[in-house]
Amino acid sequence: MADHEEGRDGSLAGIPLLIEFRGPSSLEREVDRPSQLPILGNGPPGTFVRFPAGLLVSLPTDQVVFAEDAGGRVRVGFGGMRFVGVEAGQLLFRRVRELFPEAQLSPARSHAMRLDPAWVAAIDADGRRAWPAPAPPLSG
Repeated sequence: MADHEEGRDGSLAGIPLLIEFRGPSSLEREVDRPSQLPILGNGPPGTFVRFPAGLLVSLPTDQVVFAEDAGGRVRVGFGGMRFVGVEAGQLLFRRVRELFPEAQLSPARSHAMRLDPAWVAAIDADGRRAWPAPAPPLSG
C-alpha cells in the first residue's frame, strides 16, 4: 500500500489525509480470503490500529491508500476522507468520495470516522498540519 513517496518536507505528497497515531501502536490487517462465489457488497478485509492493553481501532479499509507502522507508530493515508474538526470531544472525519465501485463496497460502511484525540499524534490535510494546530510564533 505504500505507493506514495515522501516529499522534501517529510509529508507524503498526494495523500489528501494522513493520520499519525500515537505510539506505541501497530497496524493489523485481516487476511483477504478470495472466494469462488461472487459476494457483492461485502467490502475489503479490515484494517486496524492496535494499542497497548488490547485496544483495537477499526479504520475504513476502502479509503486507505497508504499504511505503515515504523518506529512504533502507525501512519495511515486516506484517499476520500476529509478532516472536519473536533466534535463532542472526538476528531471527526467524513467520507467525501468513494475510491472503489459500489459493488465492491459494504452497504453498511460508515460515512463518518470518529477518533479519540488521545489516539492521534497528528493529522495532515493536503500536506498541511490540520491538527493539532501549529503553535503561534513567539513574539519578541
